[in-house]
Amino acid sequence: MNIDLISYIKRQTYLDKVDPFINKGIIKVFTGQRRVGKSYLLYQVMDKVRVLEPKANIIYINKELDEFSSIVSYKDLLRYIADQVPKNQFKYIFIDEIQEIADFEKALRNLLAEGKCDIYCTGSNAVMLSGELATLLSGRYIEIKVFSLSFNEFLVFHHLENNHESLIQYLKYGGLPYLMHLKLEEVIVYDYLKNIYSTILFKDVVRRFNIRNIYFLENLVKFLADNCGSLVSSKKISDYLKSQKINISPQIVLNYIHYLEAAFLIFKVQRVSVTGKKLFEIGEKYYFEDIGLRNSIAGYKLTDMNKILENVVHLHLVISGYDVRVGKSGEKEIDFIGEKKGEKIYVQVCYLLSGEQVISREFNNLLEVKDNYPKYVVSMDEIKGTSTYEGIKHVHLRDFISQSQ
Repeated sequence: MNIDLISYIKRQTYLDKVDPFINKGIIKVFTGQRRVGKSYLLYQVMDKVRVLEPKANIIYINKELDEFSSIVSYKDLLRYIADQVPKNQFKYIFIDEIQEIADFEKALRNLLAEGKCDIYCTGSNAVMLSGELATLLSGRYIEIKVFSLSFNEFLVFHHLENNHESLIQYLKYGGLPYLMHLKLEEVIVYDYLKNIYSTILFKDVVRRFNIRNIYFLENLVKFLADNCGSLVSSKKISDYLKSQKINISPQIVLNYIHYLEAAFLIFKVQRVSVTGKKLFEIGEKYYFEDIGLRNSIAGYKLTDMNKILENVVHLHLVISGYDVRVGKSGEKEIDFIGEKKGEKIYVQVCYLLSGEQVISREFNNLLEVKDNYPKYVVSMDEIKGTSTYEGIKHVHLRDFISQSQ
């Protein structure tokens, strides 16, 4: 593969995160769902290395390419690297989808001990950063989470203006970077997204975790897509399945959900009391890493617009660096409490504020929170800029996800 001929659009947010660690004795691990652009971030870092050191020894391995199929174990990896550059020479090592190499963490520990390399890798499964890797390389790696495109990135990748039509396309098709090469039409895009979904499901879930009940797994994903943004428990799912004559225990449901999280297909968002003193163990919300994938599974329907908007706002907050929870105060709920660097943000999401009852519900939930952190109601109502109601900001979705939080 001629990596000199790769063209790409820079994703500066992620490059800024890796910059302080270039040429440092710490492994840089880009993690995220398949097809969110991790490989192209490796290419971008390679180019930065070439600028810093034009004669750098760069070794690139992509486990999705057949030419690297012989590298199946950590010993194969060490042999391949030794054949490329002598041990006494400094080298920059880039490994794509490293979880496909058995016991890869042993090779990385060995290479770090030699002290003659700078290592970057990508992975599409969160389990790779637990267990042996955490034990063998504790304190020797940094994880950089990569997400599908933000709305602003979507506009750049597709050469679009920031207007209502562009927003609808983002809500409908999501932010997987490769969509820039496709015509944004339902049949074309959803065919592509369904193929990506199948790859994630079978490569990163079924094969990795030795899943046997594929029928149940697919139905579980459909259930989560249909109930995106709703409070869900393993018992609720198990009871639903029993009503469909499928007898699955709550523990197996929990295991399968964990596998989907590990493949970065879904996010689990836990509930916390508004005061932040209690984390609720039962009942979470689930959102999809990419709203386009969710829509390819459950369909893009006007009746689902509240779910879709919540999913998009959640992703925006996560991309912005917030630790996100669902807020609970008595019987009332706040869609999102985001925390970052000791600061908070409260967000209610609603498709349209259609009547006094809806307005009262969305704003009054926030009015009960008695601190001075920013509070927002985000909707698709036509408003100019930002309006306020007793100090709570009412913002159009497009404005909210266009701004840095």
